[in-house]
Parts: sequence; C-alpha cells; structure tokens
Amino acid sequence: MAVPAAPYRAAPVVLCFLFRETADGRQVLMGMKKTGFGLGRVVTLGGHIEAGETPEQAAVREVEEESGVVVAERDLERAGTIEWIFPAQPGLDMSTVLFKTSRWSGEPVETDEILPAWYPITAIPYPQMWADSAHWMPRLLAGDCFNAVITIADDNVNVASVVFS
Repeated sequence: MAVPAAPYRAAPVVLCFLFRETADGRQVLMGMKKTGFGLGRVVTLGGHIEAGETPEQAAVREVEEESGVVVAERDLERAGTIEWIFPAQPGLDMSTVLFKTSRWSGEPVETDEILPAWYPITAIPYPQMWADSAHWMPRLLAGDCFNAVITIADDNVNVASVVFS
C-alpha cells in the first residue's frame, strides 16, 4: 500500500523594507541579488524562515545576513502578506510576511548575496525587479497594509494574476 504524500506547503518567507528620510525624500533599502533565486535582479531584503524561527526573528536575521544592518524585533511593523503561486513550478511557491521599519543600527554593506543600495521611493527600478513588484510595491511604499495572492505565469517570471484582500 502506497503512503500518501505529505500535504504540499509553500515555503515560509519574509521580506523587510527599511526606510529612511533624506533631504531628497524618502528612500528604501533594496539590493542587487548576487546569488541564487533572483540573481541579477533588484530585490528586497529577506528570505526563508528557518525551522523554529518566528517571522520577526527571520526578518532580523535575513536583514543582517544580507546587508550587515541590525534591526530589533520590536522595531518591525507588519505590513501584510503575499502568497506567491508558481503553477508551472509549485516548489517555488512562497507564503510571505512583509515587514517595514525606519529604525536599525549600522550602515548597509555588500555581502556575498546582496549589493545593497538606497532607492528613492519615487524612482523604484521596477524594470530591474521581478515583474510582480510593480503590482504590489506601490501600495506598500504608500503605507498600505494588505494581503495579496500573486499567481506567476507559466514562464515563472511574468504575472498571471494579482488579487488583493
């Protein structure tokens, strides 16, 4: 008798947006991905939640690993969730918690994974990012808290649909 397969579960992930005010306006920290998933794209700091971690703990760890910046859990504000669905490659599905903060210590430094840079929120480099970013990031940058389900097209790059709730 065959053993039933374990139920499929999307990978638990966090994204963390660091904001700062400058004389030229508000900026967000992102970076050019140097390795792995998203290679060559401008991405938000974040990654997988490891076993035993809370989303907040994962956000703190990922921000430090990817940029050298230290964020305290108490300074993180939840900004919503995104479920990414990849019908052509379900192993890429992600269940993501979004965080934002304007408090941290240290200055961003290049790491093995990310070349961090500050971007004016009025000049986000959407053409260099994942195609879905232009659908949801403006809402986050405007201060909205939202939940979204984003279905990626069969090419694993373009957007098939975006549903906000």
